[in-house]
Amino acid sequence: MTWFEELGDHMGEAYLRYSFTKGTSNEVAALVQLLDLAPGDAVLDVGCGPGRHAIALAEFGCEVVGLDISERFVEVATASAEQLEGPGSAVFRVADARRLGDIGDLAARFDAVVSLCQGAFGLSGGPGTADQPVLDGDLVLPTRELDESIMAGMAGALKPGGSIVVSAFSAYFQLRFLEDGDEFDAVNGVNHEHTEVRNADGEARPADLWTTCYTPRELRLLARIAGFEDIRVHSVTPGHYQTVAPTTESPEFLLRASKPTS
Repeated sequence: MTWFEELGDHMGEAYLRYSFTKGTSNEVAALVQLLDLAPGDAVLDVGCGPGRHAIALAEFGCEVVGLDISERFVEVATASAEQLEGPGSAVFRVADARRLGDIGDLAARFDAVVSLCQGAFGLSGGPGTADQPVLDGDLVLPTRELDESIMAGMAGALKPGGSIVVSAFSAYFQLRFLEDGDEFDAVNGVNHEHTEVRNADGEARPADLWTTCYTPRELRLLARIAGFEDIRVHSVTPGHYQTVAPTTESPEFLLRASKPTS
């Protein structure tokens, strides 16, 4: 079990109480514009958590598949999808984002793929990664290359001409405002945070979070390696997605890129 899977299974629906989850309407409106989405489009949400973006996209009219490594998050998202009244649909599955390429029924199926709020992309660091080969054979990869496999999997799930939107922590912001007790791994660009999380009953448990942080240049390079074009990076804050040039002042970057048509 990965470190994040344990936390997701503990938090469940309580995850939706965190303040950073309250900007879903703004974020989805920005996604619709950035991805040029229309009702009926097929969207893959990688690291969907309890499904807040996927449900909102389904309410807009998209046909959404949400994937998450936490079985509890998938249960919460599925329960929410059963209450959907909009024109679209949302279905959820337990899956490891690092192995998207192994899931045959996802290949070249989607008009758009998203991975937001460090639901998958950016969470490959931490304990257990060194002994978990991700790509060919027994190749063991550093943290950034683990995220490379996630991006490659997202590219494989897109139809030609489809687009991705991925959010990532800003390395600039993280170092500039490093919180007391946090540890930043300069080799891999991973921030290690000590905190606690609560479940729906308010029961707290200690938690260690390992989040890979990026510069805009690194995000552009990863996108190019995965074969994307028309690559753009914006500075954003959760709940306030907009097309603003990258700065050192915002906590996250938003990558938008397209798969070639041929």
